[in-house]
Amino acid sequence: MPSPVEFADAHRARFESELSDLLRIPSISTLPEHRDDTRRAAHWLAENLRSMDLPVELIETAGYPLVYAEWLGAPGRPTLLGYGHYDVQPVDPVDLWTSPPFQPAVRGGRLFARGAADDKGQILTLIAAIRAYLQTSGRLPINVKLLIEGEEESGGAGIEAYVRDHADRLRADACLVLDSGMAAPGVPAITLGLRGIVGGEIEVSGAARDLHSGIYGGVAPNPFQALAEILTALKDKNGRILIPGFYDRVAPPLAEEKAGWERLPFDEAAFLRNEIGAPALIGEPGYGALERMWARPTLEIHGMPGGFTGAGSKTVIPARAAAKVSMRVVADQRPDEIAGAFTTHVLAVAPKSVRAEVKMGHGAPPVVISSNAPPIAAAKRALTEAFGREAVFVRMGGSVPIVSEFAGRLGLPVVVTGWSLPDANAHSPDESLDLEHFHKGIRALMRFFEEM
Repeated sequence: MPSPVEFADAHRARFESELSDLLRIPSISTLPEHRDDTRRAAHWLAENLRSMDLPVELIETAGYPLVYAEWLGAPGRPTLLGYGHYDVQPVDPVDLWTSPPFQPAVRGGRLFARGAADDKGQILTLIAAIRAYLQTSGRLPINVKLLIEGEEESGGAGIEAYVRDHADRLRADACLVLDSGMAAPGVPAITLGLRGIVGGEIEVSGAARDLHSGIYGGVAPNPFQALAEILTALKDKNGRILIPGFYDRVAPPLAEEKAGWERLPFDEAAFLRNEIGAPALIGEPGYGALERMWARPTLEIHGMPGGFTGAGSKTVIPARAAAKVSMRVVADQRPDEIAGAFTTHVLAVAPKSVRAEVKMGHGAPPVVISSNAPPIAAAKRALTEAFGREAVFVRMGGSVPIVSEFAGRLGLPVVVTGWSLPDANAHSPDESLDLEHFHKGIRALMRFFEEM
């Protein structure tokens, strides 16, 4: 009988094939036309887990089902709650993909497809690690519970409600969130901080209907002009947010944490060239690029629907314009307070010639995790051994809303890690996952079970 490690090495092609099968399912949770596809991804995962004789439950929510599975055959050993998500981001603009987003393709040792890095490739490493043990020794070193959602990219309301109502069922000694990435090629990382998020939409209306600009131009208010005035009143040219009180609660990172960031293999010029591709970086003066991305709050504009955008011209003054906006919040900031301050400021700076309305949407608080928790130390040892490079502590500029529920409501130490590279293009065209990191991730998780 092979060892679990030997099994994993012998089944590399199988694990890659299973990942490709899952990646072919266009489980875009934000688009109604992919509702059936998203549910199909949940059923695919359930069947994959059942093939190991695990008890599996599809838990219906108001949105997409949660996939729950468990193996509790190690009495007296620690229990790990593993999390991931099977839904993916939309793929637009499709013409910027080198290969079709749901037809997995391997180039240069990377697997390209939507969801490869975020998050199907990540969660399948955990499932593969479990399989390697169960199909060799028939048991795991620890107890494991899996909770995989299908709405991470569209708000996560279903899993948040489930965690609130089923804390006893999810009781564990630690939580593993596979929705992060590497510090650099070959350098594993554990994420100790995540920014929270506050999202919403500003809607500006002027006249009762679209108006002919030749007849009414000069007297009728233009909602796009008004919206531009509002947006330019949100941030100054250096990127500092102008909302009163916005920075009042911001907690800076500890000096030793910042010192650790300075030792990371981060080349700002290469980052600008290879990942950003713009003429220059922007941001608040006095803060390094990593601190601006990981520990400073932001405000970004994502889209401005309204008006005429078709071919040719249509010279109307539109009756309505809108902007979709989000703010990333950091340690000690409170999303509800930020949402209120944002709304108050928008209404205060809106021109009196238009009606402005703010519709706040999803939100999640920031999370900072102690590096002293024993599961964090266990994960660091496991990742260091599997990758042959010391695992480093980082923060992540993005948000994983459920982490705050696991840490706050369930009181669990949360290990946030993953195998995605900084240039994996998660949420962008040509998303990819390095296959060697995928397989080392499986090995790292097997070691993590043992270290726990």
